[in-house]
Amino acid sequence: MATLTIRNLDDEVKQALRERAARHGVSMEEEARVLLRQLVQAPPPAQGRSAYQRIRDLVEPLGGVELEIPPRTEKAGERKVFDWLDDKE
Repeated sequence: MATLTIRNLDDEVKQALRERAARHGVSMEEEARVLLRQLVQAPPPAQGRSAYQRIRDLVEPLGGVELEIPPRTEKAGERKVFDWLDDKE
């Protein structure tokens, strides 16, 4: 097994690691090993995928989500048009 020393670690990061390790009932060293293992074994992030595809990947295992679609109204297509050039004449 190899040994790794990490220098200049922010105090906030060290404290967060300490608290996380305490919640899991392990040493800081073991918690760091677990986190590093998970990081290097995780599949690479999906490159070039749309936001829709990434959200779907997160929601689909949960059974999907049904969103209520509001009823269409007559004003759905109406838009106010502002012509800023008219103000200068």
